[in-house]
Formats: sequence, structure tokens, C-alpha cells
Amino acid sequence: MAKSDRQLKALKKSELFHNLSEATLKDLAKKMKEESHLAGAVLLDIDAKATKVFFVDKGKVKITRKTRHGEETVLNVIEEGNVVGELAVLDGHRRSAQAVCLEDSSFFVLSKTEFNKALHKESVLAHNLLKELCTRLRRANDNIVRKLETQREESDSSFSRLQKLIEASKNINSTLDLDKLLGRILDAAVKSIEADRGTVYLVDDIKRELWSKVLQGENMVEIRLPVGKGLAGYVAEKGETINIPDAYNDPRFNPDVDKRTGYRTNNMLCMPMRNKDGKVIGVFQLLNKKGGVFGKEDEQFIDALSAHASVAIENARLAQEMVANERLSAVGRMASTIIHDIKNPMGTLRVYAQVMKKKSGNEEAAKLADEMIRQVDRFVNMTQEILDFTRGVSSLNIAEVDFADVMENILGFIEKDLTKNNVELVRETKFSGKVKLDEDKVVRVFYNIASNARDAMPQGGRLTVKTARSDGFVAIEFTDTGSGMPDEVKKKIFEPFMTYGKKHGTGLGMAIVKKVIDDHNGKIEIDSEMGKGTTIRMMFPA
Repeated sequence: MAKSDRQLKALKKSELFHNLSEATLKDLAKKMKEESHLAGAVLLDIDAKATKVFFVDKGKVKITRKTRHGEETVLNVIEEGNVVGELAVLDGHRRSAQAVCLEDSSFFVLSKTEFNKALHKESVLAHNLLKELCTRLRRANDNIVRKLETQREESDSSFSRLQKLIEASKNINSTLDLDKLLGRILDAAVKSIEADRGTVYLVDDIKRELWSKVLQGENMVEIRLPVGKGLAGYVAEKGETINIPDAYNDPRFNPDVDKRTGYRTNNMLCMPMRNKDGKVIGVFQLLNKKGGVFGKEDEQFIDALSAHASVAIENARLAQEMVANERLSAVGRMASTIIHDIKNPMGTLRVYAQVMKKKSGNEEAAKLADEMIRQVDRFVNMTQEILDFTRGVSSLNIAEVDFADVMENILGFIEKDLTKNNVELVRETKFSGKVKLDEDKVVRVFYNIASNARDAMPQGGRLTVKTARSDGFVAIEFTDTGSGMPDEVKKKIFEPFMTYGKKHGTGLGMAIVKKVIDDHNGKIEIDSEMGKGTTIRMMFPA
């Protein structure tokens, strides 16, 4: 088919050229030139001078205008059989919008002069063009109104999210109790993005674990997960957001928890909680968006909530540290007073014991005098140790000692105390050899642990002490048949002022134990089961 014939056929199909005479159509077809443009090509640019009009033979063209903020608004989409670029030709102004090919397109092009001649000559063409312009104007109005409606909905949604964030911020900043705070953060997250349930984990940098507290029945139970394990662990390690719209069709989801609990996870949002420095300090894990799946707006809200939550958590931790430091300071002042008050009488007792030893001439009396001297020294050292701990002072008097002798001496002393309380001491000490340590402090560690074991067996029982060599360490185990301790106590046992099952003591004993072992580059672990007893396992470099 000849070019003019193909153009004539296309013009006849167009509403713009409807009711024009055959002769007029043929004359227009002869004057038109063909152009082709690829998808994405700019056909007409804004502010360009108008020189021609494009009749769309094949393809689509979008007419757009950008705001001063760079946002693009689509005013119209021109399809086959319609004209592009006629306005600037009609009014003589520069182009007021941009025309871009949405797909590979071909056009019949008429010059500005020829187009204006045709309009002046053919009133039918002018009438048809006026109808087309009215249609486009209505369509542009609809597009703008829809755009305004969308912007209004987005604005209302943003305002609603902002209100929720403000309320959540007020709520989570109204407590300095860390356990309550975690609950409030989770409650704010769940309600604000309409999740069914969730968990807020915090990162334990020392143990490289995530921990949280969940309600089981009427009790709050602490749960722990290794960093890097599971979805929450992955988010904590990588700092990435994981949004799973269909849990059971995603290989990253592990359905084992659902099987154990009977709960059905449909979708999941896992996001990092970051502090002001960008460090991941926790993880949000939220399940089952009500009425759909979690979207970008939900992610943006949790990200914003994360900033407020991290500040609240930091404030709660600082408050706890301030309280603990104040209590330590009070104990330190008390210890300082005690040391001041007892120094002279204890010194006098020590001198009298030395005199008694020299003058008695009795071997049994000499042993008792030596024991008095040791006990006086131990009492003074114990008080000084508490004072040093409260002041953060750390000093070791390392010397090479025979470990078997150290153990025999301390166990001999401990056994007398245990026997009075109907507790049997069982020795399984297999390690012998030289070890470098601070004997006084290690003796204090063993005495603290044995005293706690004795208190856990008020009706009597058995304390088994084992020693053995283990991969370059001396392993020491104290195992009692006492009442044991719950998990929440076991996890806090090394914190200052933590006591369980006894009315006396400062609550610093196990905190000092942990400090001494850490200062020796050692390790300490606790296994305990309610009603069955406790095992405390220590490792000192051999």
C-alpha cells in the first residue's frame, strides 16, 4: 500500500477527521511526513517552540507536567487516531507540557503552517478538534482530581501515623522499668500497624544473643536466641528488614514454632531497632497484619518508632545504672566506715592471737591462734574487697601456688562450717599442679559459693567439689543438692544486689565472684534446676 493511501486510511478512522471530504483528506495525507520514535523518547519538550503537530498512527504518548518539587503529574495519554502538540500551534505559545512515547510509536506529522491552513479552510476539522480538546480537558480534570484525592488520602494517612507515633512516644517514655518498657513498645508497634501479635527483642552484645520477655500463663518468661539464628537473629546480625507476605511459601520461614504452639503465621515483618548512632540494639518481629500484608507504610512507621524506642531503652538502662551505682556507693560508704571502725580492734585481736601463740607452748592453742589470725585477715580483706568492688577498683596479687594445697586448705575450712549445718562435703579433687592466681581472692570465691550452697540446703544435704584439668584450664565444680533456682534468677545471679532464698548478705557475693574470675581471665557457668540443686562450674587458666 502506498504511503499516501495508508495515511488516508488512518485519517478516515480518526474522529478528528470525521466528515471531512475525500479530497481534503487526500490533500492532508500528501502533506504529512512519517516519523518513528522509540519508547521513552521525548516527542515534545516543555518550553520548546511549536513547529508541528503529530498524528498518532501507532503507539501511545503520555502528556506530563512536573511540579517545582520534581513530582510528575500525568495529564493525559494520547492513543492511536489522535493528535499531539496542537495547543501550542493554536495559541502560538511555547510548549506547556512534555510528551513522551510510552511505547515504540509511529506518527504522521503536519507542519504548523499546514495545520493552521486546514483549520481555517475546514470548519468541520476545527469543530472536531474543539470536541477533542473538550474531552481532553475533562480527562485532565479527572486526572488532577484523582491526584488531589490520592494526595489527601496520603496526607490523612501520614497525619494519622504521626498521631499514633506521638501517642506511642508518650506511652513508652512514661516508664523507666525495662520490662514494662518492652511491653509498651511492643503494644505500640502491634496496635499502630494492626498486627495480630509480635515480639520485641533486645541485643545482648556480651553473650551475642537476642533476649525478650513473653507472658506464659501468669508469668513473664525470658527467651533467648543466638544472633544470626532464625529470622530475628539474621535481622540483628545484618540490620536488614525482612517482610514476608506469605510465610509458608517463603523458604526463610521456619514453621516449627507454629507447630508447637498451634498458631498460624500468615505474614511477618522483621525490622531492626537502631539507636541514634545507627547501631542495631534490638529487633521487632510482628505477625499477621489484620486484613492484608505489611506494606512500606508499616515499615516506615516501625522505623520511626524504633528511634523513640531506642532512646527510651537507653534512658531506662541509664536509670538502672544510676540506681545500681547509688546503691554501690551507699554500700561503699558503709564498707569504708566499717573498715575504719574495725581496723584497730581487728589489729588488736591479731596481735593478741600472735602473743597467745608464742606464749602458750601448746600446739593445739597455736593452731587456734593461727586460725584466729587467718579469720581476722579474711574478715578485713572481705570488707576491703566489697569496698574495692563498689569503687570499681581491680587489683590482683598473682603468685604461683600449689593448687591442691589451696583447695585442701579452703575445703578444710569450709567443711567445718558445712558440718555444723548438716551438710556433707564430698571431695573429688583430681587436679594437682602449680597455678598462677591471687590466692586470697580465689579462696574468697570458693567460700562465697560454698556459703550459698549451704544456704540452699537449710535441712542439710551434700556439696560435691570436683577439680580436673580441661584443655589448658583447671575446672572446678561445686554441686549442691539444694533447692535450685528459677531461670530468671539464674540469668541475673551475677548482677549486683541480686539475692535469692536468703535474708542476709549484701547481694554482692556472686557479682564479686564473677569479677574475680574475669580478672583471672577465667570462665564461670551455672546449671540449676528447681528442686534438684545447682552446679557452679569455674575455669581458671592452668
